[in-house]
Amino acid sequence: MGEKFLKFMEGRYGVDAFARFTMIVALACIVISIFFPGRSAVGALLNTVGLIAIIYTYFRMFSRNIQKRYRENEKYLSMTSGIRQRLRREKNIMQQRRTHHIYTCPSCGQKIRIPRGKGRIEIDCPKCHTKFIKNS
Repeated sequence: MGEKFLKFMEGRYGVDAFARFTMIVALACIVISIFFPGRSAVGALLNTVGLIAIIYTYFRMFSRNIQKRYRENEKYLSMTSGIRQRLRREKNIMQQRRTHHIYTCPSCGQKIRIPRGKGRIEIDCPKCHTKFIKNS
C-alpha cells in the first residue's frame, strides 16, 4: 500500500509550509463552528470555509505544477517571515531563561545575558559601558 502511494505521489508537489497553514486554518474553522449551535449562518460559513481550505490544500498537494506551487509557498514564507522570526527569537529567549538571566541596561536598553547562580554581580554593559548591580 505504501509503495502504491509513493508511486502515486511521484511528480506531485506534496506538503509544504503553506499547505500546513491552510490545513490549520481549515481545522480551526471547523472546530470554531462547533461552538455555534443549531443551523446558525456563522457556523455554516465557518464549515464552508474549512471545507474549501481542505479542498484547496489537497489540490496543492496533488498538483503536478511544481513551479507554481513553489512560488505560492515562497510568497507565503516571505509574507510571514517577520512573524516567524519573532516567534523563533522568543522561543530562543525562553529556552535561555532556564540557564541565564537576561538583564536590560538601564541607559541604552541593550539586553545582557548572565549565567544563573552568580549571586550579586556588577554588570558592565558592552555597548555603553554603564555599570549596574544585579542579583543573579
